[in-house]
Amino acid sequence: MDTQGRRNIDPADQWVLDPETGSYVPRLQTEEPPSPSVSVQGGRRERREQQGAGAAPSSRRKAKPRTSRKKKVLIWTAGTVGFVLVAGSIGGYFVYQHFNNNITTVDVGDAGSKNVTTDGPVNILVIGTDSRVGLGNEYGDAGSVGHADTTILFHVSKDRSNATALSIPRDLMTNIPDCPTKQKDGSTKVVPAEQNVRFNTSLGQEGRDPGCTMRAVKQLTGVSVDHFMMANFNAVKDLSTAVGGVDICLAKPINDPKSHLNLGKGHHNVAGDEALAFVRTRHAVGFGGDLDRIKLQQQFLGSMIRQMKSGDTLTSPNKLWKLANAATKALTVDSAIGSISKLSDLAKDLSSVDTKNITFATVPVIDNPADGKVHKTVVLDPTKASQVFSMVRSDISLTAVTKKKTGTPGSPAAPDKLAGTKAPASQVRVKVFNGSGVTGVAQDTISWLQNSKAVNRSTNGGNAPAGVVATTTLVYAPNQADQARALAAMMGLPATALQPGTADAAPKANMTLTLGRDFKGAGTPIAAPTTAPEGIQKVVADDKSVCAK
Repeated sequence: MDTQGRRNIDPADQWVLDPETGSYVPRLQTEEPPSPSVSVQGGRRERREQQGAGAAPSSRRKAKPRTSRKKKVLIWTAGTVGFVLVAGSIGGYFVYQHFNNNITTVDVGDAGSKNVTTDGPVNILVIGTDSRVGLGNEYGDAGSVGHADTTILFHVSKDRSNATALSIPRDLMTNIPDCPTKQKDGSTKVVPAEQNVRFNTSLGQEGRDPGCTMRAVKQLTGVSVDHFMMANFNAVKDLSTAVGGVDICLAKPINDPKSHLNLGKGHHNVAGDEALAFVRTRHAVGFGGDLDRIKLQQQFLGSMIRQMKSGDTLTSPNKLWKLANAATKALTVDSAIGSISKLSDLAKDLSSVDTKNITFATVPVIDNPADGKVHKTVVLDPTKASQVFSMVRSDISLTAVTKKKTGTPGSPAAPDKLAGTKAPASQVRVKVFNGSGVTGVAQDTISWLQNSKAVNRSTNGGNAPAGVVATTTLVYAPNQADQARALAAMMGLPATALQPGTADAAPKANMTLTLGRDFKGAGTPIAAPTTAPEGIQKVVADDKSVCAK
């Protein structure tokens, strides 16, 4: 019932736009509907008035009949644990100051980007903290400072055709860099670096804030993080309830007294405490570790995205209000996106990604050899992890997608410098220069080429004339193209490394290979793989067949 005694009123109907102040206020008295000449889109208010010659500035067009609620409401959805705000959002919802006041922000300094949107790829770090604030002792240590219990690096491609949600295990042993943190008095405190510690200590421990986790992720993956979104356990409870529950599947019955999950085999719709129990359980699934719990969380998030985009949610103003209210209360974000309008702008920019092209994956890891027979922690898989990180840095999807067309219709495609015939190794002539800044790299590469690839006509050019350079390059003449393609294939050079000249070279002339800082060592490809390594854990968000084992 609203203030006028009417029943069954949508929450959105209880607020109206005051045209004089531009703010939303409670509906306190019967009034005419606002003129359709006043619109709200993405947090920006626009007043469109037609003024004739000599007309007073305050004159307005006569109000038209009210259109249907479904057509008028612009939808703004946040999301489960911050992640679904981006992955599931499809537009802009009414911008109430009420929602702005819900959001908590953190100044992460230069750890993130100051830009809300960009023409390039976007990387958002989604953090689920294990803080028990507001939950009492029901879920463990009520005094916990809150560590990075769940961390997902959410990468959205430049063309917005696909996204990768890469889960980072909390028990991954890694190095945490120095971290400057903003204090309440405006000063900056640098939390010193730590070596060989659990990844989850990048947040909370020693006063580290989410900016510290952003820095740790960049050091670990080589990916620069633009923004972060963080929420605690309450987010799962409130958001799952707001959308009317989330569909999950169990391949076997689970009764886990530690997480309070007790469900039979098959499909279930979970919300509130039951949803929280599902994403927290780990002792009753798989091998009982954090890696198995990550799979449950990925199933839950994929299902939450589908539920948010369903007609049941999008056509219900009541659900939308509850969802936006719960999401904004749950969120802590960096100050660059710390308002409804900025979050809405970001959401609209990234919302075109199809659910079928959102891939959940886990950073490839192996058991930590230092643990002995009792496996408590993990370390990076030395081969597969670097390949996955390289794919994310190179904006390559972990699953096959149809890329969106770019450029002018009918414009010729750029020639593929890696396509064509390749010369035999015995005919490849190259002089190798060291511009990597690492002593001995050029000679190591020559030894590898001669001993492993039979490129016997390779010589050491010494240090690069230009000194240390950022990227590796291979300069060749047009009549050496087959040699260049052969060498690129052997060394895993990207097409961008090949720099063709304009004039043919002498018959026995050398190509020039300059190793840059991106060079990882002889035999290690510089170019990112085009497909994900075999055996890594991944699932697509729209896969409804996933069941926890």
